[in-house]
Amino acid sequence: METAVRERKRQREEVAVPIPSMTAVGGGEAQYVYLPIADALKAAGVRVCIFAAVSEIGAAFHSRGTDFTRTLRIFDQSRSTGISVTFFANDTALLPCVRSSGDVISLHNVKITNYHGEFFVTFDKRSSSFALFEGKASTESSPYQTSMKYHGSKQDDEILTNMRMWLVYPPPEGVGLKDLELQLRSVQSDLTFDLVCKVLHVYEAPSGEWIFYVWDGTDIPTTELQTCLNTEAVPLHLEEVPLPREVLCTLPCIGTILRIFSNKFCKEITHLQRDIYWARFCNITCKQEFGIWKGTLPPSSRVRLLSNEDGSVVERLKMYESRLSTKVGRRPMASLHKAFDFTDVELKRAGYATLMESLTYERVTHKLKTLVRVVSAFPWQGSDLHSLLSSNKHCLRLTLEDPTARIHAYVCKDGLVRFFGGSLTAAALTRKMNRLLGVPEQAAEKDTPVARNPPWIWCCLKSYRLEKEDPWGSRRYQVFGTEVRD
Repeated sequence: METAVRERKRQREEVAVPIPSMTAVGGGEAQYVYLPIADALKAAGVRVCIFAAVSEIGAAFHSRGTDFTRTLRIFDQSRSTGISVTFFANDTALLPCVRSSGDVISLHNVKITNYHGEFFVTFDKRSSSFALFEGKASTESSPYQTSMKYHGSKQDDEILTNMRMWLVYPPPEGVGLKDLELQLRSVQSDLTFDLVCKVLHVYEAPSGEWIFYVWDGTDIPTTELQTCLNTEAVPLHLEEVPLPREVLCTLPCIGTILRIFSNKFCKEITHLQRDIYWARFCNITCKQEFGIWKGTLPPSSRVRLLSNEDGSVVERLKMYESRLSTKVGRRPMASLHKAFDFTDVELKRAGYATLMESLTYERVTHKLKTLVRVVSAFPWQGSDLHSLLSSNKHCLRLTLEDPTARIHAYVCKDGLVRFFGGSLTAAALTRKMNRLLGVPEQAAEKDTPVARNPPWIWCCLKSYRLEKEDPWGSRRYQVFGTEVRD
């Protein structure tokens, strides 16, 4: 037994070149010797065969010559940190199209190159070949993509099965796959995590900063607002320039769109700008500014492109479709299982609509019933509100938000009396406004910062234009048919 083990070990160490790939063995079947990546590195400059899993999927680029190129990162049990493989072809269709991270690739007649101490695999389009197989979740043994010169063998099935069995267990640390993968609904402040999401839009700010608008179909958690009500100014956006309407109308109307900011350029940006790619943002962090979530790509972070058939992508799309299948599922996730006893609304039988659905509505004028939080009001103090009701000349401005957007909406003239349920005293107005803003009853004096968590309320809104010549630019929202209860 020990003799046989030593013999197999000797063959593994001495054989760096596969048995010629086109040499028939037995009944005309080709035979190969697959080397672990760690052993293949000892054979730099020699053609080898490798069976490994894919951890990173690069974008297809036009090389400096006439070819197209794509780089994958692969790993196996012998080298969890992996190694890069660069492919060249005169057509992008001939490059490997990996469906999902964790899929398996078979490489024939590739070379290991050592460049200044860095190892990588070079794929020669004239003599190398590849095959791609589904990863750990599949039992199918046939490849879903092969290059023209690829010839498999019976031993491939056994190697593929063993690779899938190994992939069932979490890869060792350093493999580059997910360590902590969250959805937007589970985001926490100052936590480093991976986010699988669709990149809807990419914007380069005048400062050189890149902004990624990403979405995964879920709602990001509501924030507790830390503000001083006497001086509060709540912005609608984190960036200086809001999105133009032609971009806004391409965005989904259900689910939060998170802005991720980055000071560095990555080669994947060119592809992400096309609004067709899902991606994994690795090692990102999130924090809150003015109650708005903001993602950040630190220097150690990476962006990896994903296909629409990636397991994580498919899972998120199924969850989103399930959410859309019910009326309740479309509502803000944070509002589920909560009572909405703060307001009475006129449009009792109207269907629910998100703020984004209204912002992207085809006409300037739009009426809707929605679930929102009042994150700011101007004026907000009872004495000022009492004067406002008495004068009947000015409007109360509310800043409303749901998981999809944040807008200003105005309560004007007779709508003010109905909104507050009559011409109330300053003390009564203060109580109602504090309830809307989520101010605790035991809050300190007005100049003292307070932690607020505004409740979800039903609200009727209608949009209108101020200028006929600029209907969309002068579009405003007004609260109507809504009364705050005692």
